[in-house]
Amino acid sequence: MAIEENRFVRQAELVPLENLQAVAASIIGVGAIGRQVALQLAAIGVRKLQLVDCDLVDASNVTTQSYWQADIGQAKVPATAAAIARIDPTIQVEPIADRFRPRMELGEAVFCCVDSIDTRAAIWRAAQGRCRFWADGRMLGEVMRVLVAADAAGRTHYPTTLFYGADAQRGSCTAKSTIYAASIAAGLMVHQFTRWLRGLPVDQDTSLNLLAGELVAS
Repeated sequence: MAIEENRFVRQAELVPLENLQAVAASIIGVGAIGRQVALQLAAIGVRKLQLVDCDLVDASNVTTQSYWQADIGQAKVPATAAAIARIDPTIQVEPIADRFRPRMELGEAVFCCVDSIDTRAAIWRAAQGRCRFWADGRMLGEVMRVLVAADAAGRTHYPTTLFYGADAQRGSCTAKSTIYAASIAAGLMVHQFTRWLRGLPVDQDTSLNLLAGELVAS
């Protein structure tokens, strides 16, 4: 079977390639959701990706985050960079195997995929004035929430979701996690990103409860 010369042909009417390839994206946290976001962005054709995470791959990450058995013990950032290279070796990847620091240079699109609400708030304070598209993915078990700030309404709404860490539901998003929920959450984030690229309105707040079969978007 011949390989298609243009690997983007089937998404051409849904994802504007010229706009896509002009945007640099930063993924902060390449755990359950962030790993999936990075791979999906690479697959659809983002040309510049920045990966930020200081964690190592452990055995449970093979089940819940799609890392490979051979990745166990490695830093998540180079392991994800290697997976991106297998999708498309021409993508420019900036691997930062460290925690987020406020003075880091960021892309126009930022995908916040961290576990802690306090960390989200700190990243938002540093990044809000330096990105045009912001997506935050949250997950606990089979419940997901995706928040997007890409216009005035989203930038007004998003800070209202940043409650004190002490008020958060007990347990981090990694306490109960599945690869299928993480993949869906990442897909919702990437979908909002492609809507933004097309100049379509984005949903600033989307919640999906798989077990209850409930989807709410605004």
